[in-house]
Amino acid sequence: MLRTVFMIGLFAILGLFLLKVFFGVFGVFFALLLGLLGWAIRIAILGGVLYLLVRIFSPETARRLRERFSGHVS
Repeated sequence: MLRTVFMIGLFAILGLFLLKVFFGVFGVFFALLLGLLGWAIRIAILGGVLYLLVRIFSPETARRLRERFSGHVS
């Protein structure tokens, strides 16, 4: 029983060590990914608002934009 407790403790410590190494090495990549994801969300929201404004004030231009970027819409 004591051996089982020690093995569980050993695996827990090993798992914590591996997590620290993994996030230490790849932490920069995760931060970069989250930063780029934030920019992508902001750009998508801005593009959606601009498209909505174009659709309200100039429906013909919005139709041409929709055809250009998504193919022919019937």
